[in-house]
Amino acid sequence: METIQSSGVRGRVKDAPSGHWTYRLLPRAMWPYAQLARWDRPIGWQLLLWPCWWSAAMAAAANAQAGDPLLSVLPSLWHIVLFLVGSIAMRGAGCTYNDIVDVDIDEKVDRTRSRPLPAGQVSRKQAWAFLVAQALVGLAVLLQFNTFAIVTGLCALIPVAIYPFMKRITDWPQLFLGFAFSWGALMGWAAYFGRLDAAPLLLYFGAILWTIGYDTLYAHQDKEDDALVGVRSTARLFGDRTKEALVYLYGGALILFASAFTLAQVPLPAMAGLLAAAAHMFRQIRVLDIDNPDQCLKLFRSNNTVGWLIFIGLMAGGAWAALRIYL
Repeated sequence: METIQSSGVRGRVKDAPSGHWTYRLLPRAMWPYAQLARWDRPIGWQLLLWPCWWSAAMAAAANAQAGDPLLSVLPSLWHIVLFLVGSIAMRGAGCTYNDIVDVDIDEKVDRTRSRPLPAGQVSRKQAWAFLVAQALVGLAVLLQFNTFAIVTGLCALIPVAIYPFMKRITDWPQLFLGFAFSWGALMGWAAYFGRLDAAPLLLYFGAILWTIGYDTLYAHQDKEDDALVGVRSTARLFGDRTKEALVYLYGGALILFASAFTLAQVPLPAMAGLLAAAAHMFRQIRVLDIDNPDQCLKLFRSNNTVGWLIFIGLMAGGAWAALRIYL
């Protein structure tokens, strides 16, 4: 079966994966929209999802520690599903918006000039309509939460709106991506307790540092084209000192995560998950070759493992608290 990644096929996108299920299940007319939303590249919504799930699990573990283990050993399954659907929808909307804003840049970068908008597979009007449809799904998810969480979620639109423009005016666009991508660290706690405390704020700031780190890895793929077209990034800013910068970024993230867990009184197994994540993060730094784009992409994607390790640790912490109370 011919896929969109077959050589010579109209609509082929250079940085899209071959043989993805998206192209087998969707009609051909939907392929450009799948590419706008990056449905064929799940790592984006996975990285957006992790702060949500961490925050929800941290809130549940904190409540279990407070003495209500039966109902709160695990985060609400309903919330887990909502955050999953919301992350896929809003990541897709964000990517679509980013492509609309960046079409002039994408036309000049080898990796992105074959994307649907610069390649003429969809019009701006069609892209905007698709963006609105995805945003409405996100809104439907958001309205399932309490009022405080709804207001908190709506505030996330501010960093989402400004992020695509930052690469034109600052060397730190990854910081602004962090503001947007880390918002879930506030949402999980807000959805559970109907308020924000110091613990989710520390988790949010830690997630921002983590985001800057992993997106710096991603940005090293395009640094040569970025220099030619005037796109700024932390990859270009850090240059040969990227490993040193990642030590501070990942190290700072881990300290803030540990501080958040301590304030939330999450039991010790959560720290074990954090230690495992730390080992994985610093392995990224040790093996990194900033001049190998394929390896940079692989290391960027490996941050999904970091998400799993921290989440499993938090879940184990909640279970440990419940076990102690029962025994």
